[in-house]
Amino acid sequence: MRQALSFYSELEWRAAISDATPGVDEMLDSERVVGYVGFDPSADSLHAGSLLPILCLARMQKLGHTPIAIAGGGTGLVGDPSGKCDERQLLTAEQVEENLVGIKEQLSRFLDFDCGENSALLLNNADWLCSIPLMDFLRDIGKHFTVNTMIKKESVSRRIESEQGISFTEFGYMVLQAYDFLVLYDRYGCRLQMGGSDQWGNIVAGIDLIQRTRGGRAHGLVTPLLATASGAKFGKTEVGTVWLDAARTSPYQFYQYWVNADDRDVVTYLKYFTWLSADEIADLERSVAESPQSREAQKVLARAVTSMVHGGQAAERAERSAGFFFSGELGKLSAKDVMDAVGDAPQTDIARSAFEGGGAELAEVLVTAGIAKSKGDARRTVDGGGIYLNGHRVTDPSATLTLDESIEGTLFLLRKGKKNYHVVRII
Repeated sequence: MRQALSFYSELEWRAAISDATPGVDEMLDSERVVGYVGFDPSADSLHAGSLLPILCLARMQKLGHTPIAIAGGGTGLVGDPSGKCDERQLLTAEQVEENLVGIKEQLSRFLDFDCGENSALLLNNADWLCSIPLMDFLRDIGKHFTVNTMIKKESVSRRIESEQGISFTEFGYMVLQAYDFLVLYDRYGCRLQMGGSDQWGNIVAGIDLIQRTRGGRAHGLVTPLLATASGAKFGKTEVGTVWLDAARTSPYQFYQYWVNADDRDVVTYLKYFTWLSADEIADLERSVAESPQSREAQKVLARAVTSMVHGGQAAERAERSAGFFFSGELGKLSAKDVMDAVGDAPQTDIARSAFEGGGAELAEVLVTAGIAKSKGDARRTVDGGGIYLNGHRVTDPSATLTLDESIEGTLFLLRKGKKNYHVVRII
């Protein structure tokens, strides 16, 4: 059996370890280890915040260990209270199953499930959680947990102190996750559980259960909770969550999220979310310090993460679209590329016939789209330089719009000021 490289050291230099049990580094340095991460199926897609634990599994596999990804079809029926102020809305079994389909496909982009001796495993904990009799679970597993210990866990104590409190359903989540670890220990020799630092209490509960019931030694390792230097929530934009599903967050919007990373965050993100070496990241860190205006580090980050999630072609198209979009050369973009870029912008449908012949009066279109209150208001805004058509400022208050000026005969992209986009679809 070949010697595995140091997975722990890889995470350590990337500053991706928030806490770990004593001895986990020696274990990872000396033997091949089976480790797992659980993923919540509360939606049909994972999000940007999922990338750090996913990449922990991917790095683990690359360095010779065996990763297990748990799709929480069982625990997803209950909901994890960790980091939540309110109880989650319970999903039906059918909703969870539908969500698992998308999650499994996304995980397969990062993990190799057919590479021989350390092939990744993708398991659904519903296979064991939904089949164990309640009385057996209470007698054989529940007896190893004291309420005194459980209420001291941060995820539980915070909810107990809140006005809403915590239900018996969510209170028992810790026991279910601990049982997951025990099942994986028994069936696959899994001795490492990873997750975000908010999972530390649940992970320790599983370690304790393995020691009490099997006399075995297991370990935990958690990554830092993601945050931004500006105080904004990581993985969120003005329009919502940054998803890994292209139907929810287009590759262009996904690329833009990373290319807009704060200078104070970009080096951390390069360590967390790319496969770049320490030397390559050090070079980019110098570019941030010496020529921040070039935003070279952000461009490398955006290209790398978008390629990893959506593929190289999608990343190239997003990067090219960004260049055209911000240079005002939208005529070089397809209608699809434009919609990918501003798909969340308000839209107004106007009949094709309105733009035929002499065309439609721009002022009237602005009123129809709700961009201006009246034709007079529209003309004043144009006269003040505040209206852009397909990336170019309009200077004539009496301008008209014809099909020749549209993008592929299907839409016009209007902008008021710097950020207020509006799509006029030609129907």
